Amino acid sequence: MKDKICVQVYHAPCGDLRVGSWRDCLCLCNWVHEKHPGRVDRRLQAYLKADFEYLPTPVTREAVCQLEEYFSRKRQVFDLPLLEVGTAFQKDVWKRLREIPYGQTWTYAALAAQLGMPSAVRAVANANGANALSVFIPCHRVIGSNGALTGYAGGTEAKLFLLELERDGMLDKGGM
Repeated sequence: MKDKICVQVYHAPCGDLRVGSWRDCLCLCNWVHEKHPGRVDRRLQAYLKADFEYLPTPVTREAVCQLEEYFSRKRQVFDLPLLEVGTAFQKDVWKRLREIPYGQTWTYAALAAQLGMPSAVRAVANANGANALSVFIPCHRVIGSNGALTGYAGGTEAKLFLLELERDGMLDKGGM
């Protein structure tokens, strides 16, 4: 019998997110209408040997609560246990993504340099795209060297929305 990734849909102001838990960890927060449909979902299901079941859990309900707080500018940092499914390199990239402060952006080149691999910009961008935990692992905070809003699974409109939400949230709190 296959294990289950329990999912529910969260209707964010900039698009619907599929939020999923596996055991006691959040393993998925991905755009329902993503740029490359199913790629992240299939990888997650294969790795966990699990199928999706639309069934809220305490973890997914807490994720939705934290997303509500984030979108209403009451939360800047998430504190749920995350299950990151990826290679060691991808996990290193995702760890660095969590270090980008709320309301700030880094370029892909700066992120690659932070990892000590300044020539690995494309690999960093690919790891960014493999992130199954959008918003919780803030890949939207990475932009092109020319400031372009490139490569976001939720689309550039969602990426712009998230960046403006965070920028405005910093202004509301007297930051920036």
